Formats: sequence, C-alpha cells, structure tokens
Amino acid sequence: MGLSIGTSSGDGESTHTHKVFLLTNYLLLGAASSCIFLTLSLRLIPSLIGSLLVLLHIITIAGAVSGCAAASRGGGSKFYGAHMVATVLTAIFQGSVSVLIFTGPSDFLGHLKSYVRLEDGVVILKLAGGLCVVIFCLEWVVLTLAFFLNYYAYVEKRGNNGNNNSYGMKSGRVQDEDDLKTLPWPVQV
Repeated sequence: MGLSIGTSSGDGESTHTHKVFLLTNYLLLGAASSCIFLTLSLRLIPSLIGSLLVLLHIITIAGAVSGCAAASRGGGSKFYGAHMVATVLTAIFQGSVSVLIFTGPSDFLGHLKSYVRLEDGVVILKLAGGLCVVIFCLEWVVLTLAFFLNYYAYVEKRGNNGNNNSYGMKSGRVQDEDDLKTLPWPVQV
C-alpha cells in the first residue's frame, strides 16, 4: 500500500509512528488537493489573493510530499528543520485563511473577485474553510509526529554508538538502583 518503512530495528513505537506520520501526510495531501479544486471552482485565478490562496495549498502539498519522502529515507535527515519551518508557516497561514473565511465569507469572496454567484461562492468558500481547518489540525499532528520521529532517530543513534548511559535507553526505567542512593534526600524516591 505504499507504507513500507526502511528501518532496520524492529522497534514497534518508531515503526508505528512512521506509519501514522505517513498516513497523516497522505491525508494532508488529499485535503490540500481537494482545497485547491474547491478554490479553483470559484474561478478566481485572475485575482492576486486567489492566486496566493492556490499557492498556499501548493506549498502545503509540497510540504506533505517532502514529509513522506523524508520519512521513507529514515529519521534524522538534514531536511528536518526545513520541513518543520515550512509546516509551521503553512499551518499558521491555513489557520488564518480559515478564520478569514468563517468570519466574513461574503466579504472575503468579494476580495477574491470571483465570477461565481454570491450564494454559491459562499457555500464553496465555507467548504474550503472547513478543509483549511482540517489541514491546520493535520499539520500540527504532522509536526508532533516529526518531532517524535527525530527523537527516536536520535535515541537510536545514541544507542548504536555504544553508549551505555541512560540517554541511549528508550525506557524511562532506572537501570541501576545504586544511583538512586547517592542522590540528595529531597530527590530520593
């Protein structure tokens, strides 16, 4: 189905997070492309604001595709920071667009200079605004999952370098009970 993950370790948490990350990016890709088609059905390409709205959805699609590509290559890639920044910016803009759409759809449609009847345009615009809210939420889920994937890659890298300290462990359990006895009194459990 396209959800093949190239991780060598059989870690269940990391593999599950990869699959959820890819599925969320696929949903984000579908929602953004649907939003583009709804926006194009308003016939607003000659306007600058309409073109910027379509460009926002294209950037969202590019971010979802790059997220899928980065997840397929494995965690800890050099594109992690760029992906996070682009996703945060598109999430903020998608949220702003949805607020603009829902607070005054007829005014927003007037600024878009659409050729569609006002009643039909408002319905189409509210559908696009609903998709913008979905995209906003999905992008924050993608950000959270990308953070966890980067964390898992860091922990695996630290564990594979031969470090036997607690930074390389995936569980939060204490490895040596004697370490607890040397802590000061208020910290002891």
